[in-house]
Amino acid sequence: MNSQVVSKKRVADHGEVYTRKQEVNAMLDLVRQETERIESRFLEPACGTGNFLIEILARKLKVVEQRYRRNQRDFERYAFLAVSSLYGIDILADNIEICRNRLFQLLQESYQALYKTQTKQKFLEAVYHVLTLNILWGDALTMKTPGTPPAPIVFAEWSPVNSTLIKRRDFVFDELVSHASLSELPLFSDLGEDVFIPRPVKDYPPVHFMKVADLD
Repeated sequence: MNSQVVSKKRVADHGEVYTRKQEVNAMLDLVRQETERIESRFLEPACGTGNFLIEILARKLKVVEQRYRRNQRDFERYAFLAVSSLYGIDILADNIEICRNRLFQLLQESYQALYKTQTKQKFLEAVYHVLTLNILWGDALTMKTPGTPPAPIVFAEWSPVNSTLIKRRDFVFDELVSHASLSELPLFSDLGEDVFIPRPVKDYPPVHFMKVADLD
């Protein structure tokens, strides 16, 4: 079977065809500056196994390593921000599991290569927790998650407060995309009085970025 296709049935049922790495990079090069900006947010509404997201994270981590590798705490903070800037939705549960694991493995390998025995399990746990909230099983067309009854897709926004604290706010996905003024603006845009600013469905107190899992 073609590497772009898992099965003919999945193509027929879901239109699932993976994008080749060469094509992914050619498309990302069109917005190269944003892919290399650590805090720039990306949403892939049909993320599959993460071919776009993994390349974006690789570019971001390259920048993090170049700038902050000499200071482990700084690397951890900015690597956390890089991961937390990525969002994905897919209608197939196995794709979501693979996507999360690919992103986590890329970060883990980069981290362990730099700091070896000095790596912190708490940091890796925080990163994986973010991925469970940012990479979601759902239907981007209906903006619902599977279930009986289906529930709205809810994304977490992660915003740095200072060098260690992170602020989490949860937003319903359909409210983020329903307003026309958001069509050309980033996810969670907050640009002034003339821009629609969505209200969070839940607001969390600031917490150390390594303790974000404690919020749940």
